[in-house]
Amino acid sequence: MKKLLITLMLSAMTPAAFAVTTIKAEVNGMVCAFCAKGIEKKLNALPQKQAAFVDLKSRVVALQLKDGQEVSDAAFSKVIEDAGYTVAKLARVNQTVEAIQAEVAKADHQAGSK
Repeated sequence: MKKLLITLMLSAMTPAAFAVTTIKAEVNGMVCAFCAKGIEKKLNALPQKQAAFVDLKSRVVALQLKDGQEVSDAAFSKVIEDAGYTVAKLARVNQTVEAIQAEVAKADHQAGSK
């Protein structure tokens, strides 16, 4: 009976309840840790921010939005461009910033072991 109740509760939840919106971009022009920190500081100042991540080596910038919050692609790109950098590629992904950090770390580790 307990398993049935848990199954019913989980099936009643929609996938949207688990949805995470993160804007992930590849950014050109970052050449030092100071560059990365500057972008991260600007993203952290956004009120819609749940979490932010900037990786200099992979040139990845990610902004996880709070539930129910929105930032347009143009507004996100403007933050990056106003900091003096260029957005080369931009996508919306259903991943947390932590998952993106783990992917980048794994890719760095694999590249280092080759």
